[in-house]
Amino acid sequence: MIIRRLSVQHVRSHRAYEAALADGVTVITGPNGSGKTTLLEAVYLALQGTSFKGTDSDVLQQDSPWWRIDVITKDEDKRSASFDPARPSRRKQFIVDGKVSARLHPKYKYPVVLFEPEDLRLLNGSPARRRQFIDRFITQLNSVYGSSLRKYERALKQRNNLLKRQFLNKDELFAWDIAIAEHGAYIIEQRIAFIEQINQHLTSAYNDIADSKDDVSVHYSHTVVGDMKQRLLNELQANLDRDQLMGSTSVGPHRHDVIFKLNNSPALSIASRGEVRTIVLALKFLEVDIIEKLTDQKPIILLDDVFSELDVRRQRALSEHTKGHQIIMTSTHVVASDVEFLHVELN
Repeated sequence: MIIRRLSVQHVRSHRAYEAALADGVTVITGPNGSGKTTLLEAVYLALQGTSFKGTDSDVLQQDSPWWRIDVITKDEDKRSASFDPARPSRRKQFIVDGKVSARLHPKYKYPVVLFEPEDLRLLNGSPARRRQFIDRFITQLNSVYGSSLRKYERALKQRNNLLKRQFLNKDELFAWDIAIAEHGAYIIEQRIAFIEQINQHLTSAYNDIADSKDDVSVHYSHTVVGDMKQRLLNELQANLDRDQLMGSTSVGPHRHDVIFKLNNSPALSIASRGEVRTIVLALKFLEVDIIEKLTDQKPIILLDDVFSELDVRRQRALSEHTKGHQIIMTSTHVVASDVEFLHVELN
């Protein structure tokens, strides 16, 4: 897929805006607050069905009744995403190939690789950020995983609500424990399997960028031993008193972490700033490669003001690795480059 035109209405700071996009590289520039990232968010939402920045209501421009995003591809295919709080369902609406749906069906999703400045702080950021990175990646490749995540989060929310009650209904709680254990076990198993896949290629991807002979690996904070569903269910019940006291669930994949190691030591402890950024860049390269290999589709690359965060060598590595993909990037200014690009300027 190549996007030729993007149109947004009442999306965050944009009342109405339309832009042509290049087959290769499009550079969107403008001052802070001009809505550059919003255009990347619109592309992501139209192709993946959700925003990477917030809820449907967050996307809505202040004091506006609805929002709409339209995309036209190089093949003249059209798709739209819209949200109107006045609709009885209060849900988004997608139109793809003339078919209307409240959720973007997996067969209509198109792979996108998003690279934000916050990704460069993946190693020293919160565990939630690292879980989100892995979850987004897997969801693009496995729609069942995305469904399990949503069901897990719903069950977790219901369980936490029960824990806050003065009088606890243990039968009702147990029903949500079962749901958390079932979906939580699947999430853990898929995360571990995916990390094993990353580890097959991460060291070589890192050394290609760094021109080094280091060893880089990713590790999940928990291991699968025996029946993961039963183990998680036992942990939920064993920690009930503490959970009731705190009013929240203390065990499960929402509490897990992803650990990075450089030469068998915690990367966060020994890696330089440049080495940390190279690890993240290698992960992004693998994200592009794995998605392309498993879906047989070239993902669209969204770069949100990332070039300014990288030195010249890493900028070149990023440009080289994403060559041949449609790239939409934002910057506060035009970046000097040997690559031909279309410039879109926001005021």
